[in-house]
Amino acid sequence: MKNLAKSFFISVLPVLALVYFVKAILNFSVDFSFLGIILISIPIILFFSLLFIKPVARTSKNLIVYTLPIILGTAISFFSLDINIISSALILALGWFLYITWYSKLENRENSIIQVGKKLPLLTFENDKKEQIEISNIKSDFKILLFYRGNWCPLCMAQIKEIADAYKELAQKNAEVFLISSQPHEFTSSLAKKHKVPFHFLVDVNNKNAKILDLVHENGLPMGFQLLGYDSDVVLPTVIITDKDNSVIFADLTDNYRVRPEPATFLEIINKHSS
Repeated sequence: MKNLAKSFFISVLPVLALVYFVKAILNFSVDFSFLGIILISIPIILFFSLLFIKPVARTSKNLIVYTLPIILGTAISFFSLDINIISSALILALGWFLYITWYSKLENRENSIIQVGKKLPLLTFENDKKEQIEISNIKSDFKILLFYRGNWCPLCMAQIKEIADAYKELAQKNAEVFLISSQPHEFTSSLAKKHKVPFHFLVDVNNKNAKILDLVHENGLPMGFQLLGYDSDVVLPTVIITDKDNSVIFADLTDNYRVRPEPATFLEIINKHSS
């Protein structure tokens, strides 16, 4: 199944790094050759831990701060001449580079029907009361549609916090904000209660609209999160801004789920198109 390998990979990599780290720490006092494993595993554990402890809305594409010690640790491991240490180092390092170059990459986004200058098709979502909401029926000078993966995604939550913090500036421009996910209604309701801003917190049931816009990320949910009540298929992180005629004036279809636009970009686009 599409992306199933990625779903499994992202759930295994942090756990694997933690296991190798514990093993290296336990053996380091008697064999300094495990230093390389420690230097590789710490950045991986730290990166994924910080995503949840102190979420950020975006990261650099190549994560150089984390990658450099991983390269150093891999080089040190080769001096051990121990095949088990070398192979462990290579597995962890390969896992990290796969995360950067393979897992983080979102493919085939250039084929989306979302194009600047064109109107969006009719899109109907549900609010937290399961009422039908048709985007085009809501009158405003600008509409910001932010498609996010779900409450489980720390980058998405940080991005939403950013835009919630900027809601007064957006309101002054008569811009309506629509936060859209295919997650269950109760999660979306929880998010709305947390932020308490006059945004539209909407659910795209069964990714109906995401399929129209070609924004479905099949098996995009990390393996195991299904136990929390989330569906395996999620939406690709996307931001669309339309004008009062519902024509697209900005679209961010990032090809890397860790690289996302800032609210300042939204305001810049809106200011540019304000009369």
